[in-house]
Amino acid sequence: MAGATPQSTAHSSATRSTQGYNFALVALTSLFFMWGFITCLNDILIPHLKNVFSLSYTQAMLIQFCFFGAYFVVSLPAGNLVKRIGYKGGLVVGLVTAAIGCLLFIPAASFRVYGIFLGALFILASGVTILQVAANPYVTILGKPETASMRLNLTQAFNSLGTTVAPWFGGLLILGAATMATEGLTPDQLHLQEANAVKFPYMLLAIAFGLLAAIFAVLKLPDMRQEEEQQALGDAAAAGSAWQFRHLVLGALGIFAYVGAEVSIGSLLVNFMGESSIAGLPEAQAANYVAFYWGGAMVGRFVGSALMRAISPGKLLAFNALVNVLLLLVTVLTSGHLAMWAVLAIGLFNSIMFPTIFSLALQGLGHHTSQGSGILCQAIVGGALVPVIVGKAADMFGIQMAFALPIICYLYIAYYGAKGSVPRH
Repeated sequence: MAGATPQSTAHSSATRSTQGYNFALVALTSLFFMWGFITCLNDILIPHLKNVFSLSYTQAMLIQFCFFGAYFVVSLPAGNLVKRIGYKGGLVVGLVTAAIGCLLFIPAASFRVYGIFLGALFILASGVTILQVAANPYVTILGKPETASMRLNLTQAFNSLGTTVAPWFGGLLILGAATMATEGLTPDQLHLQEANAVKFPYMLLAIAFGLLAAIFAVLKLPDMRQEEEQQALGDAAAAGSAWQFRHLVLGALGIFAYVGAEVSIGSLLVNFMGESSIAGLPEAQAANYVAFYWGGAMVGRFVGSALMRAISPGKLLAFNALVNVLLLLVTVLTSGHLAMWAVLAIGLFNSIMFPTIFSLALQGLGHHTSQGSGILCQAIVGGALVPVIVGKAADMFGIQMAFALPIICYLYIAYYGAKGSVPRH
């Protein structure tokens, strides 16, 4: 009996730990949904504000520049913040910051100043950045290291659910509301109505973020900082920094390339499908089709999680990237519905890219996981820089030819999956 007691205690402790991890993972899925939703809503905001302020494609892409630029500015400080206050504290701070950013859309619409919109987006994105820095590594360490890619793909599938719902929500409450009862309005009154269309949806989002912050503040979630410290003991790489890991640095470039390509394509979809040579769809109708792009990512993440039981994550990543190169070539070289469905199909093969690159890059970092997560989230600035370049190309050569630029991004991702993701330590 005396010998059985420690074994029973250890088994009970392990069971409680597993239950705690499962509960934490379930709770985190709501956050993945929310930041996917808010990020994809930018794809509706771009054509909307382009009309309100009569912007060029380059100017409209400043929306993505400010949103994803926050990742570059905030990621490393967010990593330090999470180290000090823990993953749960970081999640609460991120949710509160995102709520403040959403509330700022109300004065931005009232004053009808594009700069205030951009400032509100930056603050909103700062909150989302803190959420990403805390949640992504949290998922990778809540369980066995060998199943980290599978877990992150599953939680990211709910991120894709948010991106799938957002175009419908934005098309209905932003683009739809902006075009209602426009007869007899002066141009100034019309622009004011279009600007005011963003108030209600972003107020709802502010309330949702605030409620989630209150819920996570009282939830009991496992604090994994002690586990990270214990993992660092005896770790030969505990000294130094995350920058010494080659596969992390190459992974950061992969995140830069992936987010840049994904955001560039998503941002131009509504306008692309509105072109007479493609589908000639009005904006509100085209917004519904954007859901296929993001819905494909959701389906692909569930399928990808299952496939990773038999196929290595790196090989699957390389295959998906090469398929997207082919789809972009079809998009650029053809017209009509073939080009439209080719570009929408890219979402399906985008599916596993972000979580797979993220988890492969964090593999074996141990004590440096929080810093590595900050570096990877900082690389999301690709979503700020690449769309501006693609937007400039769209102004100069047209949207269809601009879709050739993301091919470079996917070629690099194929290299990272095949070679660059292999640790050399």
